[in-house]
Amino acid sequence: MRVRPAAVAGFFYPEEPDALAREVSVHLARGRGEQPGGEGAPPKAVIAPHAGYRYSGPTAGHAYAALAPLAGVVSRVVLLGPAHRVFVRGLAGSSADAFATPLGDVPLDRAALETVLALPQVTIDDRAHAEEHSIEVQLPFLQRVLGEFSLV
Repeated sequence: MRVRPAAVAGFFYPEEPDALAREVSVHLARGRGEQPGGEGAPPKAVIAPHAGYRYSGPTAGHAYAALAPLAGVVSRVVLLGPAHRVFVRGLAGSSADAFATPLGDVPLDRAALETVLALPQVTIDDRAHAEEHSIEVQLPFLQRVLGEFSLV
């Protein structure tokens, strides 16, 4: 199994699993406290920041706390992020089978990715993912809120 290793653990967020789980849980708890109560269904999409948790953690916690009612319901997450280090024309998928975080591996939904690869703007480009943080920093929040899920 090919696993894309965590590239920014210890830099953008804690590298130690317990410290990471605590920090994400604090941000989520604060975010849950700010959620409007009983005002409709949970969101179908979330826009969240992708900086280091020191800067973006509180806002990401607020965004991802809204997904808490979907734990055990959502089994696939489609995640889009900008490429900071490698030019990408269109969308770049990964050839990995999973993305690693200190909280564990997140499997990629290969079947869904194969489907979108039929689109002309979608390619596999592992260079775009090798040192990229924009998707990686989202994963611990998703892991804490949703539990198990696959990633596209």
